[in-house]
Amino acid sequence: MKTHSIHVCRDCGTTSPRWVGRCPGCAAWNSLDEEKVATRTLASAQTPPTVALHTIGADTDTRWSTGVTELDRVLGGGLLAGSTTLLFGEPGVGKSTLALMSLRALALTGASVLLIGAEESAGQVAQRARRLGPVPEGLDVATTTSVATALALIDERRPQVCVIDSISAMSDDDLGGVAGSVSQVRNAAARLCNMAKATSTALILVGHVTKDGELAGPRALEHLVDTVVRIEGDRYGTLRVVRALKHRFGPTGEVGLLEMGSEGLRDLPDTAMALRQPAQDVPGVVFTVTNDGSRSFLVEVQALVASSSASPRRVAHQVSSQRLSLMLAVLEARCDINVSDLDVFAATAGGIAATEPGVDLALALAVASAALEFAVPRSLVAVGEVGLAGELRAVSGLTRRVREAQRLGADRVIVPTSGDLEDVKGITVRRCTTLVDAISVSRESKY
Repeated sequence: MKTHSIHVCRDCGTTSPRWVGRCPGCAAWNSLDEEKVATRTLASAQTPPTVALHTIGADTDTRWSTGVTELDRVLGGGLLAGSTTLLFGEPGVGKSTLALMSLRALALTGASVLLIGAEESAGQVAQRARRLGPVPEGLDVATTTSVATALALIDERRPQVCVIDSISAMSDDDLGGVAGSVSQVRNAAARLCNMAKATSTALILVGHVTKDGELAGPRALEHLVDTVVRIEGDRYGTLRVVRALKHRFGPTGEVGLLEMGSEGLRDLPDTAMALRQPAQDVPGVVFTVTNDGSRSFLVEVQALVASSSASPRRVAHQVSSQRLSLMLAVLEARCDINVSDLDVFAATAGGIAATEPGVDLALALAVASAALEFAVPRSLVAVGEVGLAGELRAVSGLTRRVREAQRLGADRVIVPTSGDLEDVKGITVRRCTTLVDAISVSRESKY
C-alpha cells in the first residue's frame, strides 16, 4: 500500500493535489492542510455483498424515544437504530445537557445506553446528571479521547444509544494532526458512523461551532452523519430552539421549543407563548405570527424610537437589520413618518427570532406606533409582507397563522387583501391594501 499527499481545506473540505494559497472551493485564504492518504490497488479492494431490497422487512426501522418530546418532534419520533445524529450549538446553549437528558430517559426505560465523555471527567458528568434528578441504573459513562478506545467500547457493549461528547475532542494516534483538526474530525466521525451501522447503535455526536456560529470542523462532517440538529438560543436567556438542518429519515426544518431551568431543559408548550394582558397597552409593541417548519409561533415585536445625540443608530436584535432598514424607508416615503434623525431599536421579546417577510407589517407598525406614540391593542395581530411601494403582499400559510393567533388569545388580525384565507371563527379579520391603511386600522379604538 502506497501513500501520497493531498491538501484539504479545513473550511469546506475541498481537496487539491498541491498546496495553493486560496481554496478553489470556498475562496478562503491559507486554509489548506496537508494530509497523507493511502492508495489501494484494485486487487486489494473487497467487493461488498449485495442485498435484495424486497427481502428487507419493515421491522428494521427501530426507533427509541429520547424522552424529550420536542426533540422527538424534530427527529421524527426518536432515534433510529444504526443512525448517527450530529448535535451542535454555541457554548453554554445546552448540548451536553440535552444529550444527557436523552440518555437518562432511555436508561429509565431499561434501554442500554453509554456516554463517552472526551471533555469532562466521570465526576463532572455525575454532577450534571444529579442536577437532572435521580441517576438511574444502567447510565454508564467512560472518559476517553481515543477513537480506538471508543470503538472498542461500542463494539463490546453494543449499546442501543451512545453519545460522544464531543467529536472535536476525539483523536486517532495513528493519524497526524491534533484533535479538532480537519483530518482528525473527519476520520473519527467516519469510523464511528461505520461502527454505529455495524452494531445498530443510535449514535449522537456532540459538535462545536466556530466564532461565526457555523459548525466547527470539515463540511464533510455534515455529509457523513444522517441527521444534523442545531440548538439555538441566547446563553443569557432561557429559550432554546432545536432545529433539524438535515434528516435522512424525516422532514427537515422541523423545530422544537425548550426552556433552560435549574434542573435542565424542559419541553415548552406553545401555549406558553400566548398573549399577555398587562394593565395597559404600550406604544411600539405589536404581535405577529411567524411560520417555522410545520409550526407557527406567536412573536412579540418591539420598537423604540429615541432622540439621537450624534449619528442616528439602527439596532436590530432577533429581527432582520436589512428588513428594518427597508421598513424605515417605506415609512418615510409612503407614510410620511420620518425617523431619519432618531435612534431606532427593534427586537423580539422571548428569544424567538423573526426574520421572515411575513413579519414586515408588525415591524413597520411597531416603529410607527413608537414614532407617533399610539398603542396597538395586544389582542391585535398583524401579518403580512410590505413592498417598497407601501403595498401589503400575501404571505405563505396565512390561514394557519390566523388560526394560531386566534387560538392563543387574539381577537383581531390585520392581513393583506391578497392571499387565500379560509374562514376562521372567533376572530375579526381586517384586510388592508397598503401600509397606510394598516396603520389607520391599528389606531382605531373600535373595529
